[in-house]
Amino acid sequence: MHRLIRPALTALSIAVAAASFASVTTDRAMAQQGGGAPTQLKQIALSQKQIDGAIAAQKDMDAITSKLQPNSKPDPKVLAQIDAVAKKNGFANTDEYYTVMDNISLVYGGIDPATKKYVGSEAVIKSQIAEVQADKKMSANDKKEALNQLNEALKQPEPAIQNKGNIDLVVKNFDKLGPVMNEDQQ
Repeated sequence: MHRLIRPALTALSIAVAAASFASVTTDRAMAQQGGGAPTQLKQIALSQKQIDGAIAAQKDMDAITSKLQPNSKPDPKVLAQIDAVAKKNGFANTDEYYTVMDNISLVYGGIDPATKKYVGSEAVIKSQIAEVQADKKMSANDKKEALNQLNEALKQPEPAIQNKGNIDLVVKNFDKLGPVMNEDQQ
């Protein structure tokens, strides 16, 4: 089931311009956890170096962020550790790391995992809805929950990708980005 829901959650987070790691910084955490307005996605042209840095940073970032409690204000020492990991992997600071992750997520959520072609998040979500509806092994409650999440994600507006070169770059690195985008956790 996680394999089916994850794209919907990715699409939903893209729609509200929230990276999967956004709860770590205090400003973003306040906006997301307090029910405030989501932060605006700053679209940038990605480079291979940035994608490589995001991939390289992931293991250390996961080790740090997995210890954080939801809805709690992160310890300044933890924030310093996250910033150090970002810098160690070629980012100027944590904000640049999150901006890169947001831009990767924006494209990644619109890639059809079967064909590895960019089709847009709406098409990916509709495909996932069809898969869930056809799944005979999924419990009724899990199916209902998955469909609710997918349909909610479908209602969110899909931001236009301003930097078309990002599509080719993320598609090229799709398999390497799977673990970064938590696709390996089933």
